Amino acid sequence: MASLVSDPKIDDLLVLIEEVMRATNEGVRRFIEPAPGVLARAKSSQHHMIFGRRGSGKSSLLRKTAADLTVDRRPIAFVDMETFKTHTYPDVLISVLIKSLREFDGWLRDAATTTAAKRSFWQKYFGTSPTRPPLSRAPVTDLRNRLAEMIRGLEAELHKPETVTVKKKVEVSNSTKAEAEASLGILSEFVNVGGVIERKRDHATRDEETSDYVSHKVEYLHQHILEFQRFFNDLAAASGGPSFLVLDDLYHIRRSDQPKVLDYFHRVAKGNSLWLKIGTIKHRSEWYVHGSPPVGIKLGDDANEINLDVTLEKYATCKAFLLQILDQLIKEKTDCSAKSLMNEGAVDRLVLASGGVARDLIGIFGSAIRFARDRDPSRPPGPRVGVEDVNKASGEYDTNKREEFKLDSADDRAVLEDRFNAITGFCRTNGKCNVFLVAQRASGPSKDQLDQLIDLRLIHLVRARVSVKSNRPGEIYEAYMLDLSQYTASRKIHDFHVIDLSSAEAAEQMRRSSLIYDLSSP
Repeated sequence: MASLVSDPKIDDLLVLIEEVMRATNEGVRRFIEPAPGVLARAKSSQHHMIFGRRGSGKSSLLRKTAADLTVDRRPIAFVDMETFKTHTYPDVLISVLIKSLREFDGWLRDAATTTAAKRSFWQKYFGTSPTRPPLSRAPVTDLRNRLAEMIRGLEAELHKPETVTVKKKVEVSNSTKAEAEASLGILSEFVNVGGVIERKRDHATRDEETSDYVSHKVEYLHQHILEFQRFFNDLAAASGGPSFLVLDDLYHIRRSDQPKVLDYFHRVAKGNSLWLKIGTIKHRSEWYVHGSPPVGIKLGDDANEINLDVTLEKYATCKAFLLQILDQLIKEKTDCSAKSLMNEGAVDRLVLASGGVARDLIGIFGSAIRFARDRDPSRPPGPRVGVEDVNKASGEYDTNKREEFKLDSADDRAVLEDRFNAITGFCRTNGKCNVFLVAQRASGPSKDQLDQLIDLRLIHLVRARVSVKSNRPGEIYEAYMLDLSQYTASRKIHDFHVIDLSSAEAAEQMRRSSLIYDLSSP
């Protein structure tokens, strides 16, 4: 049988895979909803926090949302927060404000006024044309002028030192003082000359008063919040509907600054026809801080949650969704499908290796094709990708995950590496299995570390409720899977049991007491 993986069309597929490994505006046409209704919710007039691991589709959802709202001529600004990851507060807030206002200005310049008849513009960027008419030129010009003025003010403030001492000088004339004191009957220092009250000593002297005050950038922001609110009210009136601000990858800015940035935008938006869509990694983010007053956005009260994580817990649903994404890419360049390019076992191994993350699935699949093509010359490549090809690709892909782990873990890296090494050691030495159990009641810093490792894609949740066959009545556990990269390829371990999540016996195989990992252990 001819080797499918050696087909020249696969070369074009591999190039496409490299191109789609990062969300772009051009990629919105390939968007597939992880669950029905998610896109409609993201476009609704509500504040939303969109949670998901790297590669889970947050940016794709937000870019698709921005594209659809643009075609509907709704004012929209998309801000990639990674740009500001080295900024500190309040400069980070000022910088994000400047970028947001520039994006709204770009919308007013292009999407707001470009007619539907200019099909080259709409088809190139959005693949369709708007049905609503363009905005009137006069209000657009006025709004853009106001934006330019606000941006200039913010840019000037951004380049100032954070704290400035300003000397205030006030000159007060003697005659003014004399008139004031005379009106109070204080005449000891004055004489009456022709009915005019004057100072006895010096008719021309003027008193000079000076005072110092400290001007903070934060004070500037507070003083101008009403100006921003009025702008968005007027923008809504001109466009005939609300505006939307997308802040993607919030987790890139300092965690301590995140609630302050969100708090300011929420105050600007509240009651002013502006809706916030914030994409981030859940356990790498801080969106609300209790206090008097509280700071940030409170889930449930101020904003609703959209969780994009498709976990391995619902294996069949997860597999179907991931294969739908993969098939769409494959069919764009070839006449094949994922199942025609891969052995049956390789498909399940690929889903397992991805941990339920779409981007990881695509990246590992591309590497697996290359491994299938580069097999030992004495063993000609088979017609399809096999399990061993996926295993090798998963081990190689670990380098990407580790680099992103370093970028995303920031100040917590050392403690998270220690926790991950401890879990890996337990799975390899004690449990001798790719799955481990943690008590459902576990809490505190250790549980937070585990949650962060899940968001960083080194650990994967596979079952939320497991009872163990032992003398532990009433104790409920959660089952987690160590990332496949840690026990395949060069890391392959002797006598290591890999639980196949697609098998009917998987749930029963997890009920062993030897798989219980104590989070309190170092």
